[in-house]
Amino acid sequence: MKNTLDDLATCADYSFIESLNCDPDAKPNGADHVPRQVFTGHYVPVNPTPIADPEYVVHSKDFFQQLGFADSLAASPDFIRLFTGDTSQVPEPMRKLGWATGYALSIFGTEYTQQCPFQTGNGYGDGRAISVLEVVINDQRWEMQLKGGGRTPYCRGADGRAVLRSSVREFLAQEHMHALGVPTSRSLSLYVSKSEIVDRPWYSEGSRTTDPDMMIEEPVAITTRVAPSFLRVGQIELFGRRARKQEHPAALEELEKIVLHAIDREYAEVIEKKLSIEEKVVLLAQAFRSRLTSLVANWIRVGYCQGNFNSDNCAVGGFTLDYGPFGFCDAFDPHYQPWTGGGEHFSFFSQPIAAQRNFDMFCTALQPLLETHPDSLNQLNEIQKGFGQVMEMELEKMFAAKLGLATFDAVLFRELATLMVQTSVDYTIFFRELSSIPEDSKPLKKSFYSQVNEEMDQRWSAWLTKWKSLVTDSSEQMKQVNPKYSLREWLLVPAYQQAATGNYALVRELQDVMNQPYAEQSKEVEEKYYRLKPSEFSELGGVSHLSCSS
Repeated sequence: MKNTLDDLATCADYSFIESLNCDPDAKPNGADHVPRQVFTGHYVPVNPTPIADPEYVVHSKDFFQQLGFADSLAASPDFIRLFTGDTSQVPEPMRKLGWATGYALSIFGTEYTQQCPFQTGNGYGDGRAISVLEVVINDQRWEMQLKGGGRTPYCRGADGRAVLRSSVREFLAQEHMHALGVPTSRSLSLYVSKSEIVDRPWYSEGSRTTDPDMMIEEPVAITTRVAPSFLRVGQIELFGRRARKQEHPAALEELEKIVLHAIDREYAEVIEKKLSIEEKVVLLAQAFRSRLTSLVANWIRVGYCQGNFNSDNCAVGGFTLDYGPFGFCDAFDPHYQPWTGGGEHFSFFSQPIAAQRNFDMFCTALQPLLETHPDSLNQLNEIQKGFGQVMEMELEKMFAAKLGLATFDAVLFRELATLMVQTSVDYTIFFRELSSIPEDSKPLKKSFYSQVNEEMDQRWSAWLTKWKSLVTDSSEQMKQVNPKYSLREWLLVPAYQQAATGNYALVRELQDVMNQPYAEQSKEVEEKYYRLKPSEFSELGGVSHLSCSS
């Protein structure tokens, strides 16, 4: 059991900064907080900027237990100091400097550079995410990263801070997704400043505008997220672009180094060290395709929409990363999109296509490593071409499981999807009620947002009869696939609003409920959390839709 920061320090092991290239223009003391172009190197050493007067909000008891951390550690002064951005007093062999990384931006398969303040792409990267520690615990490597830890060279002029609102959302969402069985980065801890505030655009009370209509003051916070690595498709893409364009003499070497590092960090168990680089690249593409298609199918299974699935929000490890404009479906809508700036191309049922675009960019980034190996390049191209078919297989397997079927029935599913849209059906509640394999359609009506007429009632009854004749799984099996509880935005809003006043009870209650999404919980919990979205939240800014402001 790790009871102190000194205990944790014995696990420190910094593979990223020890095996990859430091930006040669970096400042040795980490005082690198002004936007600038970063031309080479895999990372920039950065001093995090501590938040003032930190206060404990919540920590992941489940993850602490997995890591062997005592719960008391979350409230210890040394732990709080480190995970609120003050690395100046960490015990050896921990390091006093954190690190930030650069990456490229692709939106739905199109390369972008113009949003970079220098219009070169050399200013994209971790603008407010600073890794401060890598540890190996029980043979598993974890990287610990502060979200909101201050400015880095990639901050593009912003303040480098995260607010309590977005930090509560990310903390709870990561833990909920893990409990749902969806691969994800994890939450470690969340602290808020009692005195430091920043201005953010947000929605006035009762606003139904698309975008925020006022500026508000919000307390700053730091949540620590944890993953085997934070390598993104956009990161590999950055070095792939530089190698393709021969932007500097070491470009191809830097691409090879970061790809091999990604394999070591994320795929060591399936790709042997002794293989050649070209063999490793092909196996990497194949393994990532498998993880990515499975991930997106899982997103759709639980009603999750990433909202902004660019290449820089796509983890090479094949897990959910960067909970910004995400949302969980209330009423089923294939075009559901929680983010006002996201567009239909990143909407709920478009996520498989967005994933394919990110995979295309990943494969393009790997190509320079195979230029002298035409056979391997052909293999990579075939893997890339096969993405759509593998994605379709994963989706069919997932929907068959949600419906309790041995095999996917396309006609039955199309009929259901049409009925769900026309009736305005709550996605989570519907599939959970269906999991009870009801005798008639009456229990399903708990999930209906609209009243059904006699004709619609007959259509539902006919569909139910057809479905029941095909069901092979038990009710218990279906309930292991279809959660009872999901982290809807209208549940999150009062939690972060109360937290802003110093009352963290609802945040902790939500954590407890959403960490058991498949369980039949108490009657009180069911009445509070297993219900339709209240009508007063319909089209409400910050609840039914939100901007990316955080």
